[in-house]
Formats: sequence, C-alpha cells, structure tokens
Amino acid sequence: MSVSLGIPTVRGAGQGQGAARPVAERRKSRQIMVGGVPVGGDAPISVQSMTTTLTADVNSTLQQIAELNAAGCQIVRVACPSQDDADALPAIARKSPIPVIADIHFQPKYVFAAIDAGCAAVRVNPGNIKKFDDKVGEIARAAKDAGVPIRIGVNAGSLDKRLLEKYGKATPEALVESALWECSLFEEHDFRDIKISVKHNDPVVMIEAYRQLAAQCDYPLHLGVTEAGPAFQGTIKSAVAFGALLSQGIGDTIRVSLSAPPVEEVKVGNQILESLGLRERGLEIVSCPSCGRAQVDVYTLAEEVTAGLKDFPVPLRVAVMGCVVNGPGEAREADLGVASGNGKGQIFVKGEVIKTVPESQIVETLIEEAMRIAEEMGVEIDEDGAADGPGVQVTVK
Repeated sequence: MSVSLGIPTVRGAGQGQGAARPVAERRKSRQIMVGGVPVGGDAPISVQSMTTTLTADVNSTLQQIAELNAAGCQIVRVACPSQDDADALPAIARKSPIPVIADIHFQPKYVFAAIDAGCAAVRVNPGNIKKFDDKVGEIARAAKDAGVPIRIGVNAGSLDKRLLEKYGKATPEALVESALWECSLFEEHDFRDIKISVKHNDPVVMIEAYRQLAAQCDYPLHLGVTEAGPAFQGTIKSAVAFGALLSQGIGDTIRVSLSAPPVEEVKVGNQILESLGLRERGLEIVSCPSCGRAQVDVYTLAEEVTAGLKDFPVPLRVAVMGCVVNGPGEAREADLGVASGNGKGQIFVKGEVIKTVPESQIVETLIEEAMRIAEEMGVEIDEDGAADGPGVQVTVK
C-alpha cells in the first residue's frame, strides 16, 4: 500500500519525487562532469563543502569527507597548499565516496599533481598563482588529456593586481572581467570544461557579479558568499544571496561558507535548496511563532517533534500549531499536524482529524502517526530512523 503525501511535483525537474515547483526556469548553461556528478545544463543543483582537516592527514580527511557525504554533500574540496598535501591526493581521491576537487593557490605545480592524482576537478585562483597566465596552456592540455574540469575561482580578497589598479577595488565588474579573461585564455587552447565562481563577502556585490557573469557566458556557475562569517550571520548572508540568484535561475552548485563545522554548511545548503523547491523536501516542520493566543508551549512541542523525527526518511510536512486562529487550517494542509488548545490537541492526517489527545501525548502521537505513514509506504524504520524498505527509494535528511 502506498500513501500519497500530496507534495507537488514537476515532471522533468530532475529533482526526484517530492520536489516542489521551481521558483524560476534555470539559466541555460553547458554541462560538465565532476567525477560522476553532472554540473550545469539540466542537472540538479549540487551542494559542496570543503574539509577543514590537514589534507596530508589522509585518515582524518577521509573521515570528514564521510561525515559530509552522510549529511548530503555531493562534491568536496580539499586544500593543497604543500607538497605533503599533494602527495596525499591520490589516496583521498581513490577512497572518497564523493568527487574530490583540489583547491590550488600560489603554486601551479600542484595543479598538475592534482590532475595526476585522479582528482575529479581542480579549482584555481588566477589572482594568486604566480604567472598563472603563462601556465594556462600546459594546464589546459593536462586537464583535457585527463578529462578533468577546471573551476576558475575568483575571490574579492585575492583579485589580480592589474584589475585592482583598474577598478580601485573588487567591484562586480572587476570580478567578472577576471573570470572571463581567464576563460578566454583556456578557450585559446580549445578547453571549455570550465566552471566559474566570483565570490565576495558582501552579498550585494556578489549577487551583481553573478548576474553580470550569467549574462556574458554559458559556463556553469558555482555560488558562494566567501568568508560569510559565523553560523548565524553566514547562514543569513548565504540564504539571501543564493535565494536572489537561484530565484532567477542562476547557479549550478553552491557552497555555504561558514565559520562552523563543514557539516553545518551542508545542512544549510540543502535547506536553502529545499526551501526554494530545488531539492526534494525531507522533514519540514511548520510551526507558529507563538503569541498571546497560544494555549500550549509551541516552542517545546516543535523542538520535541523535530528531535523525535530526526533523520526521518520520508518527505513529510508536519504542522505544530498552538491556537485556533491558523492552527486548524495549517494542520489540515500538512501531511500530519496538530492544532492545540485548552490542554489538548487535534491530530490531523491528510486533512482529516483522526483523534484528540491530551497535550502530554501530542509529541508521541505525531511520531507514531509519522511512523505509520512510512510503514504504509513500505518503508521500514529501525531504531535509528534509517530506512531499509525493499524497493523503496528514500532520502535520509
């Protein structure tokens, strides 16, 4: 028996069952392959992060990559500032469960080391690699022979001095000119397996740079607000910037740059895509902010339901409402919900009231009903909330 959760889908969206209607038509870009992950074209937008370990410490780096993979990261970048790091790349690239991009600054020799190591792609920063323009031909030949794409990663903090002198500072025009100039050098060698980023720590500058870049080329674009800051500030800045661009169809991969563990970057990135209908939604809690009308502790209820359904493997919208004004309507529109008041809660499943329970039983009842919905879909839930239903494809969020 299967249960329709009633979440709208879009045929051909490439996002899987449960994806909401996209906010905008995607910008037309060429497609490249980063390992086994398609980027650009009609491929789903992918979430990236970067390891914080010493790359030369292979075991620690692979452990962190495994954690990122489990959190929903699809492509990972590793720093390569030294020869020891370069020497570690073959083992990391071979054992990583997701494609590895080598991040190269200052030393062009590490670009060739990363290609030889079997990395899925290489990120180069033209602004701080000495005599980079002179090395483009060699890099293009090596990358083409190995089938390795190049990300031209322009950063406001390391912009080419020639462009800083021309524009006075890292303006959107300066970032775009830097990126397109480097692309033109690769194009002279018939190399177009390129992805571009033009990052800035100011979302307003960053948004304008990507808008200009999107209008002037068809390369896939990697979005990022560089040095976005601590978790709260960085999340807000990234969500605002990504939302503005993705809502115009601009962006093919994203990385949320936080001063926080990289797994948190991945969680935020996935949530941004889910909120815009660009990624299959997992568990979504709809809860009211509470007010003087609330007759139950909405904060605690929402937190306990979220904790109780952590890693729930079925796309599910759960409404936790605390008063009679919006509560019944929101609960009725959700897959599962509760409208609370007077020390009790009406439990809704697919718009129908199935029971009324005391406030003390609301959380356990919602969790039980969620498990029942999953079982009716043929998904078996073990004690850790993992799914092992035969023939059932689910995403654990």
